[in-house]
Amino acid sequence: MFKKSNKETQLDAFTSVPTMLERSALKQYSDQGHWHNQFREQVVMRIDESIFSVLFNNTTGAPNAPARTLVGMMILKESFGWSDSQLFEHCRFNLLVRSSIGLFNINDPLPVESTYYLLRKRIYDHQKQNGEDLMGKIFAHITSGQIKEFDVNGRSIRMDSKLIGSNIAIFTRYEIIHQTLCMFYKSIDKAAKSKLFVVDRKQLEVLMKEESCKTVYHSTKDELKGRLQTIGILIYRLLNRLEYLQTELYQLLQRVFNEQYKVAEDQQIELRPKEEISSSSLQSPHDPDSAYRNKGDQTVKGYSVNVTETCSKDNLNLITNVIVERANTPDTAYVEPAIEATIEVTGQMVKTVYADGAYQSPNNDTCCENIDMVFTGIQGFDSKYDLEMTPEGLLVTDTKTGEQMKAVLVKKHKNSKEDRWRITTLSGYYYFGQLAVRASHLRRQMKERSLEELHKRNNVEATIFQLGFPLRNNKSKYRGLIKQKTWAYCRCLWINLIRILNFTKQICQRTFKTMEKSAMAPFFFNYFNFQIKAQPILSRTFSIALFLSIVINFNVLL
Repeated sequence: MFKKSNKETQLDAFTSVPTMLERSALKQYSDQGHWHNQFREQVVMRIDESIFSVLFNNTTGAPNAPARTLVGMMILKESFGWSDSQLFEHCRFNLLVRSSIGLFNINDPLPVESTYYLLRKRIYDHQKQNGEDLMGKIFAHITSGQIKEFDVNGRSIRMDSKLIGSNIAIFTRYEIIHQTLCMFYKSIDKAAKSKLFVVDRKQLEVLMKEESCKTVYHSTKDELKGRLQTIGILIYRLLNRLEYLQTELYQLLQRVFNEQYKVAEDQQIELRPKEEISSSSLQSPHDPDSAYRNKGDQTVKGYSVNVTETCSKDNLNLITNVIVERANTPDTAYVEPAIEATIEVTGQMVKTVYADGAYQSPNNDTCCENIDMVFTGIQGFDSKYDLEMTPEGLLVTDTKTGEQMKAVLVKKHKNSKEDRWRITTLSGYYYFGQLAVRASHLRRQMKERSLEELHKRNNVEATIFQLGFPLRNNKSKYRGLIKQKTWAYCRCLWINLIRILNFTKQICQRTFKTMEKSAMAPFFFNYFNFQIKAQPILSRTFSIALFLSIVINFNVLL
């Protein structure tokens, strides 16, 4: 049964942590600017527990453990790169960590491991079945509250993406097919096995004992091709005989067969050429969501993470959106959803977007119609000709000689609505399409921009670095798209918290410098010292917060 937890924790006179600490330890524990207090106020207490109500029965069952505490633990785990055992050890014995998730008394109970794992499983299963991203909603809700509190300017944003490898081994084509087949055969019961031909069962038993990696190592190219052909025929018969199952592993085996084989008109099974294998094909039966991508010198079997953040020169900048997709997803597919999500989180219309050339696409012109798209580069080589559309027609300029000529509008391609132009050169006709005209226009725009404007995108690369900092060899600890998304949300929430900590420290430093120069400084500091000494230990935290609010308001008046 779902039940919201109380935001206010009752302090015990005998077991509350502040009453047990000596002076210097209490000072750090009570410091409102310290990470554990800020994490509790800026992250944990902003979690809307009602979002998780869909995971529980509203009428029967025992009340759930505080969802706010469990999600806070999930975020801490990814923030510090802890293992599960390290997470629970810190949550049980580290006073700062306990304070960060709202456990102020030494005997406040911590949810047990099974409760923690059950909530994670319910979140994953719910998204898999219903497509609702609960952790994405939590991230948006927390970030939206932070943006409103600190008055973050969301009219200018910048974005960048990063490829992350999945936690899988690199498999050959034979290993993918062999292991998927073995996993499926191992999952079926005796009743299903009895429906198979005796010859097929014997062949499958032999394959189950085989180590595919050793087979690949000891076999020639032709031998592997022959074995793949035989296995393909076996899989085809297996799928037809057990069609009634339709389990996840059955569908996975069916997917592998369709990706790696094709059935000819005469019902002959043929192995597909490597050129026909898509980058979206299965990379490992242990992570069906991962995909293949070759980007520059980087080859990844995994996922692509796109990060969008605000871009203000003298204000706090926060990550407003993070999208995780399969590795072969192009950067151009992130532009529209990232802008829409940012508008929803900030409540402000986006006016400027800073991105690199990989995000440039005519498909995004509609969604970016009223937005200034600042690209730091354009994919492809510079053209020999500069194209400019004028009232008289298309003006073509040779960038090497400076010669200008007017292009002639020619007949469109068959089944195409795009205009075409041509010019006459010494080597013959040279044709231009609307894409070439558009690219030339973007290059001129880019050259007209200042270096300061073009360099505004660069800082998002530091965000990308911080996002993937705990990764080893640029590979994730998890498998599956949903788990990768959860990891990314937790990392981005922690990055935003660190930025808030640094920002508030800067504000406090500026405020105290201003106070020192003012005539009323002695009055404020003397009053503050009197209040601190006159009140008991448990009230000092409130006095510090009250003083800081007075100082900030005074600074605003100045």
